[in-house]
Amino acid sequence: MNHAKGDLLTVDVGAREAETTDIDEVLAAFVGGRGAATKLAHDRIPFDADPFGPENRVYLSSGPLQHSRMSFTGRMNMTGLSPLTDGLCSTNAGGYLSRNFVDTGHGVVEVTGASDELLAVHVRDGGVEFEEVPELAGAEVPEVTEAMRERHGLESEHLATVGPAGENRVRFACVMTSDSRAFGRGGMGAVLGAKNVKCLTFEGDSPARVDLPEEIQSEIHGEAATADDIMKRQGTTNGTEFINDEFGLPTRYFSEMSFEGVEGIGGDAVEEKKYEKAACSMCAFACKLPTRDEERGVETEGPEFETVMAFGSNAGVDDVVDVMISNDRCDDLGMDTISAGDTVAAYLASEDEFGNAELVHETLEDVARREGIGDTLAEGVARCHEELGVENWSVKGLEFAAHDGRAIHGQGLSYAVANRGADHMYSSFLSLEYDGEVDPEGLEGKPELLIERENRQVVRDSGIFCAFASGYVDDEARAELLDADFADLLAMGDRVIELERHFNNRRGFDREDDRLPYDLPGFEAALDEYYELRGWNPDGTVPAGHVGGGAGGVADD
Repeated sequence: MNHAKGDLLTVDVGAREAETTDIDEVLAAFVGGRGAATKLAHDRIPFDADPFGPENRVYLSSGPLQHSRMSFTGRMNMTGLSPLTDGLCSTNAGGYLSRNFVDTGHGVVEVTGASDELLAVHVRDGGVEFEEVPELAGAEVPEVTEAMRERHGLESEHLATVGPAGENRVRFACVMTSDSRAFGRGGMGAVLGAKNVKCLTFEGDSPARVDLPEEIQSEIHGEAATADDIMKRQGTTNGTEFINDEFGLPTRYFSEMSFEGVEGIGGDAVEEKKYEKAACSMCAFACKLPTRDEERGVETEGPEFETVMAFGSNAGVDDVVDVMISNDRCDDLGMDTISAGDTVAAYLASEDEFGNAELVHETLEDVARREGIGDTLAEGVARCHEELGVENWSVKGLEFAAHDGRAIHGQGLSYAVANRGADHMYSSFLSLEYDGEVDPEGLEGKPELLIERENRQVVRDSGIFCAFASGYVDDEARAELLDADFADLLAMGDRVIELERHFNNRRGFDREDDRLPYDLPGFEAALDEYYELRGWNPDGTVPAGHVGGGAGGVADD
């Protein structure tokens, strides 16, 4: 099996020490990316760790495909114990960081401990440097990029940066790279902020050698370059009006399922503001969305569909420029646009202020700095909804993505059982229901499909493939690129899901956490079937002795 190469670099920011460990057995069993990081996190983060404590660990990892020159491979993974969900969480980001990461020669980088001074940590192929940067306290993401450029000649694609939100432990703070690409979900920015790490940089010229089949790389790259795909013009916003009209677009803090102002924030509106093409590393598909509005002086990348929902329809805002401003401020401050937008929408609901874009923008500043009401909202919906007097629209503490499970029931089930909560990328079941491959209503027969989809996305996140590769890289191609039977890759995915579940079980998660804020027909029976097919207990826990691990396994004591 083709897998990521390199050692585990452990960086203890408290002791200011770094050491390497051979993890070839783990990489061989789990490919790389999310798979390898989950195995390491499961085995090395204490089950009773405080997400903000020095014992929590953050893992950055690439996959074998980041050693290729193929489209759809400009991504990296980040894994740790989430301060938002209180469980194990993986997130990934595009951009250009992944190639600079593999050039250091490391397969996985682990950050542990906590520094007594704000740090920039420089990971190079020749070693690790700890630079104290107290003058960057409170700095926004572009300011950090400028500082690293002036001091070290490093551009944004070398950086993984924490904004003010991460320093202030906003529970949905993200980590930014290339200034506008986010390790978005789960609050990894707050974890690094708690460790007093302002940024990590990666630079080197010592990539490991990973032999990948050239012919199929060239074929996929050519198709990406020549495809006439609306994604290249509108990104994920291309389906906004279709989803609004035919399914459900969360509106006014989930109180409605369609938005009358959708034309003002949909794909055409975004495309009108796009001024050039942009891509991730090595990718000819170029689906990114550099946008600007000269009249109001905003220039950003995006918004993508999730942000259009969170700061558009769910906030009752119908002007794409207002959404662009929200998007831009989240990037600069270092906050996940989905969780930030949903949480601000909850505040708008409590104040009867839907549509007040100026209040949205003011509130984002307060959240990032934990000032006034922002200190309450920085805790996320699950922790602040009672004080606001609104419903808890989250699963396991993670705020909902845009694809409404009340209209596409398989995706609703996915939100409930996903180990990281209400995240649409965990299974991407939504695509089957939007495309008509599966009846969107009802749950009969869907648990088995959902398991396959969850396992498949682990393969995606371990390879690492971009989610948008699905129309261009089929199962046969994925198996060929990774030099494995696809069934074996799915089995690896199954082990990773189980490791996540087991870790969360040890932190107290069970069936009672696999819940939705709305009813779905046949939900309890579908949960029973899902657990049975996974080989888990009826209460949603992994049986003793059942936990997979590939490289040695795990005994549940």
